[in-house]
Amino acid sequence: MDKLKVVISNRQKAVKIPTGMNLLIRRCCHAVLVNEKFEGSAEVSVSFVTNEEIKQLNSQYRNKDTETDVLSFPLGENGVYDVNESTGAYLLGDIVISVEKAVEQAESFGHTLQREMAFLTVHSMFHLLGYDHEKGGLESVIMREKEEKVLAELGLTRQASFVV
Repeated sequence: MDKLKVVISNRQKAVKIPTGMNLLIRRCCHAVLVNEKFEGSAEVSVSFVTNEEIKQLNSQYRNKDTETDVLSFPLGENGVYDVNESTGAYLLGDIVISVEKAVEQAESFGHTLQREMAFLTVHSMFHLLGYDHEKGGLESVIMREKEEKVLAELGLTRQASFVV
């Protein structure tokens, strides 16, 4: 991988984003691309939103009238991506994370918000690269193993997670 540009926008005020979260999100995106031996430069957009906004997006794009934790909007298919004409970077797509849902899930699973946000980012990055767990089976298992490998490399294993 050459260069990675991660554009992060915080479109919610319900949860204060902890210091260092943006760096963690960038590290997660980078780690996935390195693990996947991605070639070339890439751009990714990550947005932090409310439960209400992610519910609207989930309804609009997936016909599911419920809030969810993360949505992925890939701009490529079968390894073919749009290219930013001015930089030559591959446009991988958009990640949308409900920070409210991430807080709920971190508490429910007994780990930090950082670990949950990292998991959601890594999970979504694999979706942007074409992985899909929706049908279950072997592809779902492979995707989960890859996610846990990346999180372990970042020092965020399930066993190492804790509540502050």
